[in-house]
Amino acid sequence: MKGQMKKAFLYRTIKTLGRQSDKNINNFLKFVEFFASKKRKSVIKNLRGSLSIEDLQKKLYRNIMINSNTNFSRKFIENFLIQGIMLNHEKRLKLLDKGYNVPATILISPSMRCNLKCVGCYADSYSKKDDMDMALFERIIKEGKDIGVVFYTILGGEPFIREDVFDVYKRNSDAFFQVFTNGTLIDENKAKEIVKMGNLLIMFSVEGGSAETDFRRGEGVYQKVRNAMDLFKKNKLPFGFSVTVTSKNFDYITSDNFIDFMIEQGAVLGWYFLYMPVGVNPDLSLMPTAQQRLKLKEVVHRARAQKPVFLVDFWGDAPLVGGCIAGSQYAHINNKGDVEPCIFTHFAEVNIKDMPLLEALNCSYFRKIRSKQPYSDNLYRPCMLIDETGVSRELYRNCKIYPTHQGAEDILFKINNELDSYSNSVKETLDPVWEQEKCQYNYKRVLLHQDHER
Repeated sequence: MKGQMKKAFLYRTIKTLGRQSDKNINNFLKFVEFFASKKRKSVIKNLRGSLSIEDLQKKLYRNIMINSNTNFSRKFIENFLIQGIMLNHEKRLKLLDKGYNVPATILISPSMRCNLKCVGCYADSYSKKDDMDMALFERIIKEGKDIGVVFYTILGGEPFIREDVFDVYKRNSDAFFQVFTNGTLIDENKAKEIVKMGNLLIMFSVEGGSAETDFRRGEGVYQKVRNAMDLFKKNKLPFGFSVTVTSKNFDYITSDNFIDFMIEQGAVLGWYFLYMPVGVNPDLSLMPTAQQRLKLKEVVHRARAQKPVFLVDFWGDAPLVGGCIAGSQYAHINNKGDVEPCIFTHFAEVNIKDMPLLEALNCSYFRKIRSKQPYSDNLYRPCMLIDETGVSRELYRNCKIYPTHQGAEDILFKINNELDSYSNSVKETLDPVWEQEKCQYNYKRVLLHQDHER
């Protein structure tokens, strides 16, 4: 009863803050920051420092909590902000005192089956026959909530290829799910179901415009994604987009035309992920060049400041969270139950079927990864697979880990020379930039990955 009263008070407070003035939206962020753990305080401070108050009001409050469907705004506030960031703080601290790290989100791929066959997709590396048992899927979420995790990122494969996932989302109405989808299986009925639940934030995967998307994903896919976006806009459901950045689509997906079109469609959030040379027969020519990575960072930072959409460069924004956070602030559990540190790092030491979630998240492999983070003094080069390649090879040699699919070791041994050359090129370009810009970040205090750090 006491907990419910506290939650009701926080809900009313958050709904009130930010309605009237820029000053109040700043008070809202300070209010959230006050309840956050020391780990997350630095992230919020970095975020506040990277945007003006007016920008934050447009992006993080009005688009998501005021101008959206009531079911969604309530679940976002209650589940993600109040329960996830504020009330679960003490629960995470108690576990941290006992030496257990608890991530901010857990990534789950309940199936690797997909209705598309995209060029260079990492999901193509897995067997698509064996879906995760729904009881195991739900067990992961239940145990996650027990240790303070209410935010789950659902991937695949194509998550909506399984109808039974909706039952899990409904039964876990006190959790919040970010779902990455190709969008082709979302019709009006599914959109209405998502509206009723309120605890799903959908990320539509695109490759750019119609030419880029249909080239990589198949003819007609782009129009289907647009149709799904139209359904969400019609129902006042906030959504985002994710794009795989390649050397080929780079010019278009970093253009004002593309970003403005996504905003016009209704997107409030956008993820930019670099093409990673994982999966079957990776094409290294698709990897963005060092200069393209630099430009991407600049484009995303500028768009965040000037446009009503919140963009994230998964590599270039690493300084905001202290570098790579794989195995520390997130982990991935694939359809077979293998517990991987990252969606792109296809190695594991343990399987969730054999142990409790908390134990799996604190296996020796993950602890070793956390002890090495950040891997570089330059947080613009955060990745152990393509930036600090020696780290991933050392972990493979010294940890008792196994590849989670056939060919996973190719990134360490088959294309290692090419990746070393690539990482050297990135180092030459981005190191001087980091030396000039590192003072902008609170990076020395953003120690999200240390087991002892609160």
